[in-house]
Amino acid sequence: MIAPYEALLQDLIAAAQKAGADAADALFVENVSASVSYRLGKLEDVERSEASDIGLRVFVGQKVAFVSSTDLSQEAVLALPGRAVAMAKLAPEDKFAGLAPRDRLAKSIPVLDLEDTDEPSAERLVEQARAVEGAALAVRGITNSEGGGAGFSRSAIALATSEGFFGRYAGTSHSISVAVLAGEGTEMERDYDYSSARRAEDLDSPEAVGKRAGERTVARLHPRKAKSQAVPVVFDPRESAGLIGHLAGAISGAAIARGVSFLKDRMGEEIFAPGITIIDDPHRVRGLRSKPFDGEGVANHKMAVVENGVLKTWLLDCASAKQLGLETTGHAARGTGGPPHPASTNFYMEAGALSPEELIADIKEGFYVTELMGMGVNSVTGDYSRGASGFWIENGKIAYPVSEVTIAGNLKDMYLRLTPASDLVFRYGTNAPTLRIEGMTVAGA
Repeated sequence: MIAPYEALLQDLIAAAQKAGADAADALFVENVSASVSYRLGKLEDVERSEASDIGLRVFVGQKVAFVSSTDLSQEAVLALPGRAVAMAKLAPEDKFAGLAPRDRLAKSIPVLDLEDTDEPSAERLVEQARAVEGAALAVRGITNSEGGGAGFSRSAIALATSEGFFGRYAGTSHSISVAVLAGEGTEMERDYDYSSARRAEDLDSPEAVGKRAGERTVARLHPRKAKSQAVPVVFDPRESAGLIGHLAGAISGAAIARGVSFLKDRMGEEIFAPGITIIDDPHRVRGLRSKPFDGEGVANHKMAVVENGVLKTWLLDCASAKQLGLETTGHAARGTGGPPHPASTNFYMEAGALSPEELIADIKEGFYVTELMGMGVNSVTGDYSRGASGFWIENGKIAYPVSEVTIAGNLKDMYLRLTPASDLVFRYGTNAPTLRIEGMTVAGA
């Protein structure tokens, strides 16, 4: 898909050096996507797009500039090196700028099985969207639909650097989704479900996704209010992943270097309870965020970010590593028009020993969260406050739906009081099992 562009990237780098660059790298990205939407038994949209983008980063001493173009004509591409070098000469110096060291570059490209060569036809996508909405509408109590959808995309990436690195990979994504409503008038509730996978064979069936969406929606009917109190809060896996996502942001090297993370001074300390391990694995076969090398060409690998409750590492690209006096961990992500930045890949908390039922069995009163609203998380202090809905727990059982609730705490305390269940499933880029957190504040009626 992108093989013809290897020579182009190398030529761009050579032209940049000839124009006065001391070093350079070039990135090519190609995307194809298709999607359909289906609502109340009628086809609403069929879309397809194709795009290609090329970017060049040049260094003149410690000065750096970026140029990119979606115009791949010879005239447009040939203009990039001279323009980039001229911009770099006018840029301020950046003492942390530079290519990845040669000894950190990937020497081999692991096979991760990220690409499905079978692109679905528009007719197949229509049938998936029709089926997922039909299954949701068939659930008793569903009264309306926001629509079902199905999609496919393929992305291809090629990276070359003046240090001699060249690597490329491609990946696909299949998805189906639906959102429906139950009830009437002011007593309506909404919920959704979806499935995504690298290969079509790994998708949940449209019938299963639709049924789950319908059943979740109906279960939310006739919610009650909750009294304000401190109780155990249990996060459904659909929402527990977000708690781990906040950790990924807090240990980003860029945030640590700027001093804007609530974990900035906690390296080597216990930030979770003993026994908890959190992994970042860029080489997970068919993983939704897998990649064989990072955005700077650095060799990446599976690593324990938290081990037995102790924070073991930051997520670093080359620039943030230099700022902190450390080595890159191979977590650079980037686009064609700007600098790399550190980011997690397949980020997950390992499963615990208790089933979800066992996890809530001793809760006299508590709150089971199935949906979170708002963005009330302070990344500097760790303060956490978000709107939520879900179900009240009484005597170890799910009792009745609850809405219009706010849950609050501080992530530093929440992480230490967290217990994972045994139901880890890899459905997203960031994953966690059902999680129980003791003593959170629930603000309701």
